[in-house]
Amino acid sequence: MVSGLRENLRESAVALRRVFRNPGLLRLNLAFAGSIIGDWAFAVVISLYAYEKGGPTALGVVGVVRYLTMAVLAPLLSTLADRHPRKHVMLGADLVRAALAAVVAALVATDGPALAVYALATATVVLGTAFRPAQAALLPSLAQDPAELTAANVASSTIESIGFFAGPALAGLLLALANRQTVILINAASFLWSAALIAGLRVEDQVPQAERERQSFVAETTAGFRTISADRDLRLLMGLFFAQTVVAGASLVFQVSIALHLLHLGQSGVGYLGAMTGIGGIVGGLMALVLAARKRISIDFGVGVMLWAAPLVILAVWPTLTAAIGAMVLIGVGNSLVDVNAFTILQRIVPDDVMGRVFGAVESTLVAGMALGALLMPLFIATIGLRGGLAIIGVSVTGLVVAGIAGLSRIDSTTLAPAKLPVVRANEILAPLPEGVQERLARALIPVHVPAGGVVCREGDAGDRFYLIEQGTAEVTSEGVTVNELGPGDAFGEIALLRDVPRQATVRAVTDLTLHALERDVFIGAVTGHGEARRRAENTIARFLAV
Repeated sequence: MVSGLRENLRESAVALRRVFRNPGLLRLNLAFAGSIIGDWAFAVVISLYAYEKGGPTALGVVGVVRYLTMAVLAPLLSTLADRHPRKHVMLGADLVRAALAAVVAALVATDGPALAVYALATATVVLGTAFRPAQAALLPSLAQDPAELTAANVASSTIESIGFFAGPALAGLLLALANRQTVILINAASFLWSAALIAGLRVEDQVPQAERERQSFVAETTAGFRTISADRDLRLLMGLFFAQTVVAGASLVFQVSIALHLLHLGQSGVGYLGAMTGIGGIVGGLMALVLAARKRISIDFGVGVMLWAAPLVILAVWPTLTAAIGAMVLIGVGNSLVDVNAFTILQRIVPDDVMGRVFGAVESTLVAGMALGALLMPLFIATIGLRGGLAIIGVSVTGLVVAGIAGLSRIDSTTLAPAKLPVVRANEILAPLPEGVQERLARALIPVHVPAGGVVCREGDAGDRFYLIEQGTAEVTSEGVTVNELGPGDAFGEIALLRDVPRQATVRAVTDLTLHALERDVFIGAVTGHGEARRRAENTIARFLAV
């Protein structure tokens, strides 16, 4: 057991080092670091500004409007990540946010209209719903394998936890030395920092969704939700993710109530409990990386959701300072386990052409969960008391996780480790694709059995599939002349698909054939989106045409 843990730690350390040696991932994380710290500092200043202008009511209204706007616009803005190169989407979002933040700073400095400040500050935050889905969808193309992808998500989660401390601390320091507009200008500068780093990213050119078959506005903006609803694995993940964010929304209320009314710690106690959550988040990120070596990241995700809920039951039964500190640390650990593993799973199983919109749907759903939790907790406190509310939320969400364990185990054993993955990896054209893409292709394979003497495809027919041979042999003829023989590990059908021409040869089974087919759109989407795979396919076509 000790040797196994030591090996997991070694593999985790190697994966994390690879993240920071990967130029693309390094740039993306440095960009995120500057942006998240600036965002937290900006949030502190806008909160103080709203409180000064209109007291708690203004602060609450600004928060509600921000969450509702994010929930409504996230699916719309996330379509940009699937219609345009994701690097360009992130770059544009950064530059626009920098300009908006600069205008907010000018309005604050000149005592401009408060409504204009609120509106522009909200717009600055909401534009993040274009940036974050594009960032999450781009990560798989920068990571070399699942271990590096998980490590990249751990790095992002850890940066976010650090930003939770560093941003408010920076705001406090700057407010002591300067003024509010200075802090806001720092946030504008952080967006420019992010834009400069992203501009230097080297990524494979993507075929924009706009250049493919165009869909109606409603179809495009709801594609993320429809993709989730059509897949039982995604439905399970999103159901549990939503439940976790309901608890997260409730925590905005119960954390304050625990500190002030349950434990009588005073206002400083709110900050202390929040700090415990941040510390737990850093620990949880490292745990997620170590546990990922077990290849049970869906189960780890479920554990993370449970860590948001189960400690609340303990706190309800045993309302002490020790229990509160332990609960907040465990919630922080759970937060990182949920975020890291959920994002990694989604990046590995969601089709690339809708990934941006799926992350937009995720963000919209999670914001709705936060809002629901923030509404429910005050009702619980008013009707059954704080401890009763903690118990109900804790027991309910823990029960949901227990009910979903079998499904999470299925995702680990089948969805994330498809049985036919070796067949995809063995193919010359598909071998250079990122592992997440290979996994999606393996899940999309269609089994085909052709008896000896049977014809798989005929010369002159329309091309609809790409075929991989697992067992058996086949004869390839063109104009009645045998030009090739194929066996296990070989493939055919790419010419008609990539050149959009009729089949160039007839393929007939010499012995019983066991094949796996990829539909036209699936194959073309994977190969044309990756330069090396496309180059290998063109080389294969050239060799055939030269015969």
